[in-house]
Amino acid sequence: MTTSMATVAGLGGATLGSPASRLTSGFVRAPVSARNPLRQGVAMGNGGRVTCFERNWLRTDYSVIGFGLIGWLAPSSIPAINGKSLTGLFFDSIGAELAHFPTPPALTSEFWLWLVTWHLGLFLCLTFGQIGFKGRTEDYF
Repeated sequence: MTTSMATVAGLGGATLGSPASRLTSGFVRAPVSARNPLRQGVAMGNGGRVTCFERNWLRTDYSVIGFGLIGWLAPSSIPAINGKSLTGLFFDSIGAELAHFPTPPALTSEFWLWLVTWHLGLFLCLTFGQIGFKGRTEDYF
């Protein structure tokens, strides 16, 4: 019993399995080989150190801090809580707690409520200000 190796002809007479018979499409990307970042670091001559993020990943801008602080102080200074503002209530509670300085504030003191509320609003304003300012300058939106 002998077996013969016959080639199978594909479309247009090309044999299947040959590189010439591969179909190409704009929807299918070419295969990408995996890159090892540790080998890249050695190849680049930086002693094998690999950085995953930019050096200045936060990209702080002092104008954002200034405008964010003003943007929070303005609405928090509106007298909306029984004729007093959130900033005023917070600073008044600081003064009341400093009146008996060596003793810390009690857990039931309103100082903690004003402290957490005021700072939560400030940090939200600064965070959204940073996102909006940098998103605008880097053309995200």
